[in-house]
Amino acid sequence: MIEQLVEQIEARFAEVGRLMTDPDVINDRRRYADVGREYAHLEPAAKLGEQWRRTRGDIDGAQELLAEEEDASVREMLAEARTQLEVVEEELRLAMVERDPNDDKNVIVEIQGGAGGDEASLWAADVQRMLMKYAERRRFSTETMDAGTFAVKGDGAYSVFKFEGGTHRVQRVPATESQGRIHTSTCTVAVLPEVEDVEVDVQQSDLQIDVYRSGGPGGQSVNTTDSAVRITHKPTGIVVAMQDEKSQLQNREKAMRVLRARIYEAALAEQQAAVGADRKAQVGTGDRAEKIRTYNYGERRVTDHRIKFTAHNLDAVLDGELDEFTNALQNDEKRRALEEQAAAPT
Repeated sequence: MIEQLVEQIEARFAEVGRLMTDPDVINDRRRYADVGREYAHLEPAAKLGEQWRRTRGDIDGAQELLAEEEDASVREMLAEARTQLEVVEEELRLAMVERDPNDDKNVIVEIQGGAGGDEASLWAADVQRMLMKYAERRRFSTETMDAGTFAVKGDGAYSVFKFEGGTHRVQRVPATESQGRIHTSTCTVAVLPEVEDVEVDVQQSDLQIDVYRSGGPGGQSVNTTDSAVRITHKPTGIVVAMQDEKSQLQNREKAMRVLRARIYEAALAEQQAAVGADRKAQVGTGDRAEKIRTYNYGERRVTDHRIKFTAHNLDAVLDGELDEFTNALQNDEKRRALEEQAAAPT
């Protein structure tokens, strides 16, 4: 079984490697990008396949030596090689788990204060800074769309940021708290894969587009033209408003990007409700009892409740060092997918 998997990986990796140098592929930008992503996905598995073959060779060699003469050191080497082989085989299975088709996409992140009043709004701003710093650390680019909404661009952005969707809970003493009491507040994060026009069919006749004057704090006008845009998708009732740009055209373009992402995600929700792919499952109600992660300032710890993983480096996490959480969540996702594949009827 594993040997067949290794052979399949080797054959496909070699084929993709040839495609990377094919002039026809190179001249087709979209196809070349797809081939490049597949190559990057297969490369770790191909290296694991090489390691598997070396380890199998070590086992065969040790067994031949033991057949000729009993040797304690050779028997110990054989035991170590067998243990290593089991590890490599598990990593190979995980490496070849079917990927989420959205993993390579850019994302749109929406953050809103939940329970906790003004402190929840402050916490939402802190979470936005944390996620934007994380994007910077991962060498993704970010683009502010509107208050609480930003885009993250780069290959594999969704594969990283999808794990941030949900309710983030904080336990801390607010700056406005004179008695030093700890408050619990939340914010909700929705992570939407950004899609191209061709992936979502939005008919112009299905849109209601309203323009109005951008409003600033205290009712002040940001500018004197009707540059703000509100787009309503009548079939789904989804509404998106943008006003950060001075140009109506720019606000409309950004609003359409968010609208397409929300429509796409709503369609995914219908197909994948069992795995909680919809935005409502990510966001929940923002109630304090709903949480994917808790940030405790007093104990300087961060706990991810989905995988029961805790780190005691709160400051680093808030500064965008989220890799250990992402890695643990990605491994958990792969293991669950592997279990589902194994349980599926053949």
